[in-house]
Amino acid sequence: MALIVLASASGSPGVSTTALGLTLNWHRPVLLVDADPTGSSSVFAGYFHGTQEPTGGLINLALSLREGTLAEALPRETLLLDPEAPAERSAWFLPGIRAHEQAPSLLPLWDPLTEQLRALERNGQDVIVDAGRLGLAGWPQPLIAASDLTLLVTRSSLPALAGATSWAKTLRGQFAAVGGLSRLGVLLVDEERRWPSVPTGARVRPYSARHIAKALQIPVVSSVDFEPEVAEVYSHGARKPRKFESSGLLRGYRASASAIQSILGANQAALAPTNGGHA
Repeated sequence: MALIVLASASGSPGVSTTALGLTLNWHRPVLLVDADPTGSSSVFAGYFHGTQEPTGGLINLALSLREGTLAEALPRETLLLDPEAPAERSAWFLPGIRAHEQAPSLLPLWDPLTEQLRALERNGQDVIVDAGRLGLAGWPQPLIAASDLTLLVTRSSLPALAGATSWAKTLRGQFAAVGGLSRLGVLLVDEERRWPSVPTGARVRPYSARHIAKALQIPVVSSVDFEPEVAEVYSHGARKPRKFESSGLLRGYRASASAIQSILGANQAALAPTNGGHA
């Protein structure tokens, strides 16, 4: 089981859409957790386009924690994202809060919820967390600290990188303090397609993954194309455009899933005993 957290430093780089896109293109059973402290409920309003009755989600889990029934409540609060997906790739969704005022009430929930999410290993499930914007009231810092991989989502423009720089430094320090820098990466939303006619040397042109990794001092794990008409299938419940399945964005989600799996495997191998099977 793997716990993967996606978060942003500033602006709206597409964390929620990317987290949902990864979830729906994941290679094994997976649970998407909406831990965004803004209470945007974007999956209900967008992907489900208002047709799915919301559950209490995290708020109900916070109440069940007080009653000592968190483990029993967790499966009741999850919803199936794609009923047509095969069982070996089933995708589930744990809704978040509906208003930002509720976010502070989740602070006692994060640590025990992390334990319950870890327990999903018995079901063969991975967990992808949409943590929203870092540093807001009620943000899920314990989930980030316990993650197998945290991805700072950013676009490739200069303003986006300027906004990400401060949090990149903070995250580097936090992960380095526990010897966990290999559990930190960048997921790039590549805006190259927005300016196809701009000369390569022009300042407005988006920065490459190599430049971004150097600027943030965090490796770029993967990148996905900036394709609004394709992304709106996930973010707004839009009708699938022609060649949706072969679009650059979906290829990016699938490649990102493979890249994430490779990093998780390498990190796990690095922690494995090496002296003849003895720790």
